[in-house]
Amino acid sequence: MQNLDNQTIQLVLVAVVVLVMLVQTIMLLAVFFVIRKAVRSMREDLEDLRSSVAPIIYNTRELLTRLTPKIEETTSDLAVLTHSLRMQAADVRSAADEIIERVRRQASRLDTMLSNVLDAVERASVFMADAVAKPMRQISAILASAKAVVESLRTVDPAAARSQSSRAPGDNDMFV
Repeated sequence: MQNLDNQTIQLVLVAVVVLVMLVQTIMLLAVFFVIRKAVRSMREDLEDLRSSVAPIIYNTRELLTRLTPKIEETTSDLAVLTHSLRMQAADVRSAADEIIERVRRQASRLDTMLSNVLDAVERASVFMADAVAKPMRQISAILASAKAVVESLRTVDPAAARSQSSRAPGDNDMFV
């Protein structure tokens, strides 16, 4: 082997460094080409995406432009409809309150009328009872007295009949 001197070692080191730098440059070029290819692919994908999304965005924008007045009109119509429904609900409520009040008044009036009719019927029945019952009692009393007279005439001994009628059956003892 040759004599390894400083200059040879430096030369070998420089050659190794150059070789490493050459490999590094090749690697960087390879990375550069791969990244460049990836960027082109991403650009193409982005262009495809842009070409497919752009019409959707344009159509959506156009649709919103056309629908905005209709949406505003519908919103205002809904506000008017809501206001109208509130007014009608208030009218219905007031009409229902009025009808309920009328029904209450008529029920009270009907109650008063029925009470008056029932009071009149009660007074008439009391009057009829008095008108019929008094003569019936009087006729009954007259009939009872007539029966008593007939029975007293039928019996031979009025005193015996009277004493027999005042005694209980089987009571023969004398009263002292």
